[in-house]
Amino acid sequence: MGVISVQLVVTMVMACVIQKIIPHYSFARWLLCSGSLRWYQHPREDELRSLAGKHQKGGKNKKDRKYNGHIDNKPLTIPKDIDLQLETKCIAEVDTLALHYFPEFQWLVDFTVAATAVYLITELYFCLAEPSGEMNISVVWSLLVLAFVIKILFSLTAHYFKLEEGGERSLCITFAFFFFVKAMAILIVTENYLEFGLETGFANFSESAVQFLENQGLESQGPISKLTFKLILALLCSLIGAFLTFPGLRLAQMHLDALTLNTGKVTQTLLHINFLAPLIMVLLWVKPITKDYIMNPTLGKESVPLMSEKTYDTLRLWAILLLCILRLAMMRHHLQAYLNLAKKGVEQMKKEAGRISTVDLQKMVARVFYYLCVIALQYVAPLVMLLHMTLLLKTLGGHSWGIYPEDSSSPCIVNEDSQAATLGQGEAQGTQTVAQLSVALGGLRTVFTPLLFRGLLSFLTWWIAACLFSTSLFGLFYHQYLMAA
Repeated sequence: MGVISVQLVVTMVMACVIQKIIPHYSFARWLLCSGSLRWYQHPREDELRSLAGKHQKGGKNKKDRKYNGHIDNKPLTIPKDIDLQLETKCIAEVDTLALHYFPEFQWLVDFTVAATAVYLITELYFCLAEPSGEMNISVVWSLLVLAFVIKILFSLTAHYFKLEEGGERSLCITFAFFFFVKAMAILIVTENYLEFGLETGFANFSESAVQFLENQGLESQGPISKLTFKLILALLCSLIGAFLTFPGLRLAQMHLDALTLNTGKVTQTLLHINFLAPLIMVLLWVKPITKDYIMNPTLGKESVPLMSEKTYDTLRLWAILLLCILRLAMMRHHLQAYLNLAKKGVEQMKKEAGRISTVDLQKMVARVFYYLCVIALQYVAPLVMLLHMTLLLKTLGGHSWGIYPEDSSSPCIVNEDSQAATLGQGEAQGTQTVAQLSVALGGLRTVFTPLLFRGLLSFLTWWIAACLFSTSLFGLFYHQYLMAA
């Protein structure tokens, strides 16, 4: 119990940090209120009245008319080509109180920071202390992060789905069916092209489950058939694709606006790499394009092996983490590009003829800022999904963060697997209930092996990146060509 208490102490300390410290030193609040983001304030009505008076040249500003003793209050209208200059202001903490979904954004970002800190501490603990047969509690934290991400994406998608006008519901359903068909097509591709290890993992899971049931005195041909497994996986992929539809479309629009806003070559290069980051992640699992050429490049007439398969898996994990860090670093440019939509909308309005009511103009400008956290969630949620899916892939899949030679292996995972029987013997010296629980957990560990998690989590990580790039590419085509036409 002394060894287990180390992770429990880390968990309790982090829970206290979340409750007591993070509300005062919030990373999510710092992302918005650090002074780097400026939002456009909506014009006051008296300012619009004074500007409208310049255009009307002695016309009546009073819009009240009396009909049968009743006063008809008509809203004040102004010409669309009015000389209006919006004022900017840095986002302050008091301004965040009016933002929609700010509590959800703050909770997701701050909890992700806490969960990532727990993961780093437990990884250091496992690599230094090398505990035998102990469950890594950071897995629970990562699963909680993914659960919160799915919940928030579901609420955002439900918000779009409830809209009667605009076509959001049809777009969501269309992409859900598209990703279902795409997932079914991907799942029939052989391992020679897409190297997930899903077939090997499922075969190992079926054999281990049959053996486990036979040890319990039960006869079974397997817990689930391969067709049913792939059908359930395709339905899950369709749901993930539907959740990532609007984040991908929004990312494409912010990418185009950020390129217009930032003219520096270095910044534009980083923005392009950030946009192509999901494609790079997708190609990391395409065996003929990346793995074969990186592991065994052809030099002259011979192919020289540069690295082992374990080293390539480690480099793939590091590449995903670096691309996630780049996406976080480019967040400010994308959010500022979104906030500039208020100014862009006013400039577009000035080119139109006619009049607009002051209330509609104020709503048009204010709406951009009030939905900032919705856009921030659409930007951060896929990033958090990719990050913690990768962390789960490393921990549950038996990978390592270090680049080792061919004959080396991950110390943390090997100790966990090879000493599972020792754990059962040690726990058998305690009470009978603890012994039975240890045997049950040991049996489940033989069923849910690292091979299964490696194949399943590799596929899900690849699928999240593929969905995000597909929707972003469609959004780029829509905003750059269809909207322009």
